[in-house]
Amino acid sequence: MTTTSDGAQPGFGRPMIDAGNLYLILAAVDQVWVSVRTCRVVAAVVVTQGRGRVVQTAFDESERRTWAGQADAYAASFAKLCAYPVPRLLDAAEVREGARVLDVGTGTGSIAAAACERGAKVAAVDAEPGMVACAAQAAPEADVRLAALPRLPFADHEFDAVVGNFVLNHVGRPRAALRELRRVTRPGGRIAVTIWAVPAAVGQALLGRAVQAAGASRPAHLPALAPEEDFPRTEQGMAALLGDAGLLDVVCDTLVWDHRTTLEEWWSGPAAGVATIGQIVTSQNPMVIAEIKDHFESLCADFTGPGGVLVLPHAALMAHGQA
Repeated sequence: MTTTSDGAQPGFGRPMIDAGNLYLILAAVDQVWVSVRTCRVVAAVVVTQGRGRVVQTAFDESERRTWAGQADAYAASFAKLCAYPVPRLLDAAEVREGARVLDVGTGTGSIAAAACERGAKVAAVDAEPGMVACAAQAAPEADVRLAALPRLPFADHEFDAVVGNFVLNHVGRPRAALRELRRVTRPGGRIAVTIWAVPAAVGQALLGRAVQAAGASRPAHLPALAPEEDFPRTEQGMAALLGDAGLLDVVCDTLVWDHRTTLEEWWSGPAAGVATIGQIVTSQNPMVIAEIKDHFESLCADFTGPGGVLVLPHAALMAHGQA
């Protein structure tokens, strides 16, 4: 394709693909990428010998809709929280100068930028065009592309290290996703991933408690992960998941930290519809949303320190192993 639907030249005018409908395209093509230098989105059907075609699950399609256009709102609310494990992940993946590194689910590019600072040769992918644009700005030296698990546009054994920070909780087939991460990692290379622990730490559960107190429920358009794809969000469950994908010498640890934010910043994410919690909040009628916010502000009193700083305890699982 060389022109947009209205005949404009690539790189000018509006993108060739509407970001809000990208999840439909991902179900029909094998590879999608963004040319961040010309700000255009390009899609291509690619025949991959012997690997077949990937069909997106209802969970995957819901994730695409949930995150469409949310890059800026995420950057202003939850991105700082999710960046906490970055140094630990890079250490676990043995990312150093000259290493070929893939950052999967890069988001706003915190891992890609940090890996570039270590002198690594970095590629990064995300399923949301807005995140790709943010990551390209944060890590201009990286090769940033639009792509979604469990199909990545890279050759077998292309990377020395692969890192996925809070990406497995956004895919409908986590086992297939891990097998794909292993495929693109060289034998002996390292893979390191994080996911939120269950049960959630008290700070992480704050927004959910406010929703529950208001009597709001999860809307039908947000499907849960299929039971056969789910796994225990514990150190043992996460380690077993990596082991099932063929990784060796798997280790899983629990990371615990206090996230410091403000009431306004923490509410801005769900108020804008960011992530599943945001979709639950914004799907309610205005009266219920107001009630959720009232409960949220009341519950924040237990976590508010000097100067109005909100101190929220969080816990995540970090697992790593050898391909």
